[in-house]
Amino acid sequence: MAKVGITETILRDAHQSLIATRMSTEEMIPVLEKLDKIGYRSLECWGGATFDACLRFLDEDPWKRLRTLKEHMPNTPLQMLFRGQNMLGYRHYADDVVEYFVQKSVANGIGVIRIFDALNDIRNLETSIKSARKEKGAHVQVAVSYTTSPVHDIPYFVNYAKQLEETGADSICIKDMAGLLVPYETYDLVKALKETVKIPIQVHSHFTAGIADLVLLKAIEAGADCVDTALSPLAMGTSHPATESIVAALQGTEYDTGLDLIALNDASQHFKGLRQKYLSEGLLNPKMLEVDANALIYQVPGGMLSNLVSQLKQMGKEDKLDEVLLEVPRVREDAGYPPLVTPSSQIVGTQAVLNVIMGERYKSVSKEFKGLVRGEYGRTPAPIDPEFMKKIIGDEEPITCRPADLIAPELDTMRAEIKEMGDLIEQEEDLLTYAQFGQVATKFFEKRNQKSKFGDPDGYHTSEIVVASK
Repeated sequence: MAKVGITETILRDAHQSLIATRMSTEEMIPVLEKLDKIGYRSLECWGGATFDACLRFLDEDPWKRLRTLKEHMPNTPLQMLFRGQNMLGYRHYADDVVEYFVQKSVANGIGVIRIFDALNDIRNLETSIKSARKEKGAHVQVAVSYTTSPVHDIPYFVNYAKQLEETGADSICIKDMAGLLVPYETYDLVKALKETVKIPIQVHSHFTAGIADLVLLKAIEAGADCVDTALSPLAMGTSHPATESIVAALQGTEYDTGLDLIALNDASQHFKGLRQKYLSEGLLNPKMLEVDANALIYQVPGGMLSNLVSQLKQMGKEDKLDEVLLEVPRVREDAGYPPLVTPSSQIVGTQAVLNVIMGERYKSVSKEFKGLVRGEYGRTPAPIDPEFMKKIIGDEEPITCRPADLIAPELDTMRAEIKEMGDLIEQEEDLLTYAQFGQVATKFFEKRNQKSKFGDPDGYHTSEIVVASK
């Protein structure tokens, strides 16, 4: 049996889960060459919330970050998380924007694109899968958004995986963003997938409920080809199982990863220093490192739980948290059992808060929830009751086609808009930054322009990699 591969998440999902994606490129650079020598199957470092956080909070160019990471880690496939037709933003984008973003991601250094859709609507993945397959050297991994509900059983996931394989996936990832997988169900699911599809299976699970390491071990026993882990200083809690622990557990077995614990420990030392820094600055809340079995009870991801608490605190209604947690699964059922991942987790959570605060269910309905029920985000896993749909959207016509079919090409319009910014635009990739983040991107361009007058615009020093426009 081939060795089990390890995807390291410390440069993306680990710090996204624990410190709201605030690790800077400058903090990464000193350890990159050590990480590159370890022999990971891939290293997740881009996509997800990193793009938004770079612009909004770190005053960094996310494209320059990617080129810098590739310069220092030429031997390791760099991986990103990509939300299908949503890309890295929060709405559906036109096909021409999606195609161009995939092109530029690979051109700037991405080797593995993990693509997923919050609703598991394969129509929302077709454009990004086809675009990635056109790019030489790109590995197209498509993720199944894992959740539990009356409709989400093993036959459902197996059928979806078969569709993904037929559409062009090079591998499939079980994406357990809420930490809902339990060990023996994981074994049965992975075994069923391995018996059905002929491409590699990877497993991604968060440690929120305290059992993700057991989940990974049972997945490996069932035939999983690769698993996601994080170096120990930023592991566990709402992050992932510790890389060193999983590697040690598999050493000397038929599943041995072949990775060197001494090399892993050497790289970990850098992140131990950062962990202490984050704790002292209050960026890393010790509560994020605790086991929270509520994830298994309420099926609420850690990030979603913190958002609910924040919303209630702003309203002075923190005492309503238990009611909201009970309301979340009811709203989710009404909305066709969407998996709780960006953006559906925010949509369902906000509506649950409104239902509790208003004292009457659906007395007030958010624009986003209305869009979810109407079909603006795609087809929900279970059909929505027609009477409930009418209550929410009134006489508006439901959307039954692929939502992106209703979006006209956007690139030329965006290009015309940024042309007016003149000297603020430094690279072709700025077009894609602006397309997704609008005013946030514009503010970043203005800050970058000011800072560039006084030296290196991002505050770290590395030689540029010239990327040909495609």
